[in-house]
Amino acid sequence: MAIIKNKHITFSLFLFCLIVASPMANAQIGLGGINVPIINGVLFCTINGAPLNGTSATAFANAVVQLQCGSLNTVVAETITSITGLFTFSTTGIQISLPTLLNDCRIVVPTPRSSCSSTLPSTGQLVSQLRIVGSLISGLLNIVAILPTGFVPTV
Repeated sequence: MAIIKNKHITFSLFLFCLIVASPMANAQIGLGGINVPIINGVLFCTINGAPLNGTSATAFANAVVQLQCGSLNTVVAETITSITGLFTFSTTGIQISLPTLLNDCRIVVPTPRSSCSSTLPSTGQLVSQLRIVGSLISGLLNIVAILPTGFVPTV
């Protein structure tokens, strides 16, 4: 009976490893190994989502943030900002190469800014391109840190 249990445990561990490794295998393999892009940023309750110079700005909590790609602005991932305005996308499960991500994708905030302050516009979106700010190599993984370049309000 102990042998059967060990076989089940061994099979379970093998299956778990396949499930964990599967999204990474779909990522782009680069010079440092497998690229794992992580996109994050912070939104503030201001006209352009950036903090105000010299003053403290309220965080834009519970805002929908989308990763859109291509000329049709296809939403490939979506998240919601935390109470501190923080948003994060891990793109390991998304079938996008790093160059495509940087050149053909953008961060879009469709939530009206008036939802965090009645003095802000109720129409338009915040849109930002992406840029690499650094990377960290850990074994075969190349964790690539990507940030918005700066949000621009649309009409």
